[in-house]
Amino acid sequence: MKLSLKPMKAAAEDASEIYTVTGTNGADNGVDRLIDLMADNDQAFYRSSREMVAQGPEGFIGTNDVVLIKVNSQWGERGGTNTDLVSSIIRVILDHPDGWKGEIIVADNGQAQYGGAGRGGSLDWPMNNALQKEQSVQDVVDRYATNFKVSTCLWDKFTSNVVQEFAEGDSEDGYVVNTKVISTTGTIVSYPKFTTPYGTPVSFKWGIYKPEIDDYDVDKLKVINVPVLKTHMIYGVTAAIKNYMGVPSDKLTAGLGYRAHRTVGDGGMGTLMAQTRVPTLNILDAIHINAIPKDGPKTPYDHATETNIIAASKDPVAIDYWSSKNLLCVVCEENGDETSTMDPDNTAKKEFGHWLTASMDELNAEGWGFTRDPSKITVYVN
Repeated sequence: MKLSLKPMKAAAEDASEIYTVTGTNGADNGVDRLIDLMADNDQAFYRSSREMVAQGPEGFIGTNDVVLIKVNSQWGERGGTNTDLVSSIIRVILDHPDGWKGEIIVADNGQAQYGGAGRGGSLDWPMNNALQKEQSVQDVVDRYATNFKVSTCLWDKFTSNVVQEFAEGDSEDGYVVNTKVISTTGTIVSYPKFTTPYGTPVSFKWGIYKPEIDDYDVDKLKVINVPVLKTHMIYGVTAAIKNYMGVPSDKLTAGLGYRAHRTVGDGGMGTLMAQTRVPTLNILDAIHINAIPKDGPKTPYDHATETNIIAASKDPVAIDYWSSKNLLCVVCEENGDETSTMDPDNTAKKEFGHWLTASMDELNAEGWGFTRDPSKITVYVN
């Protein structure tokens, strides 16, 4: 389905910006066009001391960074992040104009439960969201790993293993759990720490551990959050914020009586972002979307609508608001279905608009300044 998307200019000066590319299948030059669109509107993708097209001191990705691409791995077919898109994101990072000297990790926690096979996530599904359906995330990474430091890490493998931080002398892969309950959302914060196949110690919260100084390089770790846009049977919508359910350990938090998944409806993923690490950039996969009310997160091929759109923003709240209103709801209406469960303006208790606002409040309490107000959102369209 071809959607007619219109640019939007915010009335407010300090607006959240969304960059949208239409007519892309993920395997083409869509991500290149996205970077060009950012550059045309004074946002560099590449961080560099040299100010040129698409690069400069305010860019996102530096030449020596460790980039963690957070995908959705719990479902095969159209339920997981488009693997062609993942490949294109890796490619443009490796094409850094200053030369690539860093490392890329593609990761997620499918929670070792539920999901497409009933046992959690996989980065190597037999049927995937891609032009060549057999192409998994692992297949993509294996191609690049021949010449570059690119790897996968399925956090399911150690999601039940409680560990301490590297700086506390614990080098084991696992989950750090803060047992203090965040009262506003009933959330216990947990996050992964692990060592990559290239020997890099990564703490999702604190960054890259430097044993020689017994400290962390907080800024060296960059998270690119790449959710697939779809409906959700309980929470209405999966997009940038709900994709962070693949960060905590659902099993460990459940064992303490504060299961992470149950906090989503109260803004728990906003708490998690605010208390661990907010994405450097959110790149939304709306190439195929599931707009059938409460049908997701599982999305067989025949339940998806091809819209051929990707979008990016630093603001996860704004991109969730805009994409649900202008993509999910529009396709849902075209199909003759009721949009209330995916409408961000439906702020009834536990509905999508309610928990989107609650998540925003958690983030903004930490000073992020994110918005769900359309008058404060600028949208660029290519």
